[in-house]
Amino acid sequence: MDIKLREVEYRYAAGTPFERLAITDVSFHIPSGEYVAIIGHTGSGKSTVLQHLNVLLKPLKGEIEIGRRTIVAGRKEKNLKDVRRRVGIVFQFPEHQLFEETVEKDICFGPFNFGVPMEQAKKRAREAVQLVGLPESVLERSPFELSGGQMRRVAIAGVLAMKPDVLVLDEPTAGLDPRGRHDMMEMFSSLQKKNGLTCVLVTHSMEDAARYADRIVMMHKGRVYKTGTPHDIFRDRDSLTAIGLDVPETVRFQRLMEAQLGRPLSRLCLTPEELAEELSRMRRESL
Repeated sequence: MDIKLREVEYRYAAGTPFERLAITDVSFHIPSGEYVAIIGHTGSGKSTVLQHLNVLLKPLKGEIEIGRRTIVAGRKEKNLKDVRRRVGIVFQFPEHQLFEETVEKDICFGPFNFGVPMEQAKKRAREAVQLVGLPESVLERSPFELSGGQMRRVAIAGVLAMKPDVLVLDEPTAGLDPRGRHDMMEMFSSLQKKNGLTCVLVTHSMEDAARYADRIVMMHKGRVYKTGTPHDIFRDRDSLTAIGLDVPETVRFQRLMEAQLGRPLSRLCLTPEELAEELSRMRRESL
């Protein structure tokens, strides 16, 4: 499902003495099936943009096209339930939103309240726990008996049980250890590819943006600063440092190696695997 933002503006506490401009003139396109990362410092407008994607916030100026639905500033919108079903958001620490006495009831809560019959909701719950790598037996357990990582997977299964067309991820690996972060990001990548989901990742991790995104949107002071492929974005270190960001560690290491070698490598490597492959190729050619 395509999403298009056109000159979107939003102000918190608009019309009060506490009014604050959060985003302005934000325009970009997320094509159906694409994996897009939104990067930027805290306060750059990332989370405000995120909440517009399933109309938790409505624009004060501009418009947002979500599939066949267009949300226009100043127009009273009705029947937003289907938009919110089709765009699932995984917020930071989603496990804090668990509340039911069993995992099955927690995962069924969303679909059932969106009109899915309970038997069908239970079927979706069984499918969803498998998608997030948990055994079906977990459905009868209390979510509060599980480990933190398992609780997070249960919360994500609740979003997936809604069968969204778009999956929005707001710092989904916050608080996890390196292995947990890797496993979680690989799970999202696999889900996106297998199910043809449109995926939007809001992240502070340049490594995750480089590894998983098809395209990156850079936010700065409430505006879109730059968009492009990961190679476009991370080739231009000056643009990143101008807004207080930096390239992924692999790119920094590559630049140090190039300085020692006295020449550039034949391509920009965004992941350790790409860099190892490039160095291996160079070694074979030198023999």
